[in-house]
Amino acid sequence: MSFFENMKMAFSSLMAHKLRSILTMLGIIIGVGSVIAVVAIGQGGEEMLKSQFSGEDNTTDIYYEPSDEEIQSGSEATMDTDFTEEDIREIESIPEVKNVVTSSSENSKVRFQDENTDGNIVGINEEYMNIESLDTNEGRTLESSDFLAGNRSAVVSESFQDDLFDGDDMVGKVVYIGSQPVEIVGVLGGEDNLFDLDTNDLYLPFKTWQTVFASSDISELSIQAESSEELEIAGEKSTEALNRLHDKEDAYQLLNLEEMEEGIGQVTGVMTIIIGSIAGISLLVGGIGVMNIMLVSVTERTREVGIRMSLGATRGQILIQFLIESVTLTLVGGLIGMFVGAGGAMIVSSIAGWPSLVSFPVIAGGILFSMFIGVVFGILPANKAAKMDPIQALGHE
Repeated sequence: MSFFENMKMAFSSLMAHKLRSILTMLGIIIGVGSVIAVVAIGQGGEEMLKSQFSGEDNTTDIYYEPSDEEIQSGSEATMDTDFTEEDIREIESIPEVKNVVTSSSENSKVRFQDENTDGNIVGINEEYMNIESLDTNEGRTLESSDFLAGNRSAVVSESFQDDLFDGDDMVGKVVYIGSQPVEIVGVLGGEDNLFDLDTNDLYLPFKTWQTVFASSDISELSIQAESSEELEIAGEKSTEALNRLHDKEDAYQLLNLEEMEEGIGQVTGVMTIIIGSIAGISLLVGGIGVMNIMLVSVTERTREVGIRMSLGATRGQILIQFLIESVTLTLVGGLIGMFVGAGGAMIVSSIAGWPSLVSFPVIAGGILFSMFIGVVFGILPANKAAKMDPIQALGHE
């Protein structure tokens, strides 16, 4: 009997017991779907984390790392990590540096009439607005004139609307940071993300922030290069300039994006493997269900096996016939599970706000493994059918 005839018989057998076949495939569908969904969600989450930490638009952070001597001595130098206006001018003079992005933040009470709440007050330069894409749902963004003149204008996160205004419109309202009045000109929007902390953020032009807090500290600094190829060169020149200005030896360093991405990949990879392995247990349960149904099928079709043997079918042909039925059962379940898993991953990823990476190797691996399950758990029933005595089989009621 040819392979195609065996396939035809396998489908005929499955269709003869539709409900039983569907219930048997359910374990395979859940198993394959779970594995594909977990791996896709894990890979999408990894890409999202990498994109958040590695920076966009050819940007990277510069930070200060105190020496062992400074840490051991408890020197105040460990706390003096702020950047100066001279630092900014020096970095801006580097040819490979396109923009210097700076910010400083302080926690403070924000008051409106009799209501007040805690807020993270961030002073930013104009380049920060362009790089971070602080788009607004209501009102307007901070404009060049706000930064040049140091206007008392601010954009705030949506969480302020509930905490300070009970959901009312905020645009045009004046709030007080300490005793300093600031007008809200816009409310930030953007896509929701699973890792959003929903903090009360208020963004001011840096000149305004300096006036409000009577400070000129610049606590965070990022550089933007003309291209990704020039980013490393720009970073090296920037850190060299800072170390020279502050008479330090490798205290100012460039954020190592490759090491960070590698670390993120290792953590998410391990978590994906662990969760995927747990989800894969359902595949084994599904395989046991397949073996059970195939044993029932062999028993029900004992007389059929006896007739086939009496007509010249070999034990090998009988074995292959039932193996093909078992593999067909798991293959169909695997294909359905593929669509279920991909669809589930897309739904979860859309809610979480990150990409769903349903890769071809994962799909192919899931389907092949489901076929492997069919062979492993189908070999016992198929072997039982192949070893039947034709005379006893023909006499079976």
